[in-house]
Amino acid sequence: MEAIPPPVLFFALGAFAAFIRSDLALPDAVAKGLSLYLMVAIGLHGGFALASPGAAVGVLPALALGVGMSFLLPVPAFGVLRAFTRLDRPTAAAVAGHYGSVSVVTFAAAVQAISAAGLRSEAYMPAVLAAMEAPAIISALMLAGPQPGRRSARGGKGALLKEVLAGGPVLLLLGSMAIGWAGGASAHAQLAPFAEGLFPGALCLFLLEMGLVAARQLRGAADARRRGPRAAGTLDARLVAFALLMPLFGASVGIGMASLIGVSHGGMALFGVLGASASYIAVPAAMRLALPEADAGVYVTLSVAITFPFNITLGIPLYLWAAQMLG
Repeated sequence: MEAIPPPVLFFALGAFAAFIRSDLALPDAVAKGLSLYLMVAIGLHGGFALASPGAAVGVLPALALGVGMSFLLPVPAFGVLRAFTRLDRPTAAAVAGHYGSVSVVTFAAAVQAISAAGLRSEAYMPAVLAAMEAPAIISALMLAGPQPGRRSARGGKGALLKEVLAGGPVLLLLGSMAIGWAGGASAHAQLAPFAEGLFPGALCLFLLEMGLVAARQLRGAADARRRGPRAAGTLDARLVAFALLMPLFGASVGIGMASLIGVSHGGMALFGVLGASASYIAVPAAMRLALPEADAGVYVTLSVAITFPFNITLGIPLYLWAAQMLG
């Protein structure tokens, strides 16, 4: 029997600690620092690989596929949410935007799982990850339609797009990749202990924190449901089903489309992960700004407390297996 990866075990430890109401916690500064480190490490790793001869071959079709997925996946998600749940239009659009964008930590866990399986993936995949942050946000705002009092309305869609691209996560990921690419082999030799040696331990600590957050979100949703059916952040079976089935749909689209552009098995699995993951950093921040009327208790809980642990524990092995079978 194959051993369970340590990052998944740390996630389970965090969830267990939260469910038993332990006082275990990572300081906010530490959690933010780990998130920044993961983005830097992923970016540097991609940049180092892109600097090798021939590594950028095929990057344009992959970027086009990633951007297209990010922009279009919110559309069926929004349609399902409006048809089968009681969510209002702004909240449904905000939730849909989360499922078109991506999770950096889910991607990081998938990269490690692919490496542990002895497979390779294309060096440009971190660039695809970064490119998929913004299109889903724009799509969500279009699905929400005109909203009175929207703060971003003063600057228009161009101002919002500029803000998204200049935001910390996207800028740090792209900037680190550019630094790794420009530095090449020399920078790799200097920074490999930092970008690669520390990566598994940092990922474990961050997933410990995410386990704590996810379990506390679930507890909060359960408490809200006990307070009454109209309480903010209340989840019902249809929303939970959406948070479990939408990743499978997105992964199917990602793996199927990736198989048409000739990427490796590992690349197909990563496209599946990108299609399945839901953002919990960039999109929540953008939705708070652009759609303040949307219920944050719903979209944060679905993304962090249901989809994220599903992908980490069951989804990644499933997408990797599907990519290998289809390949």
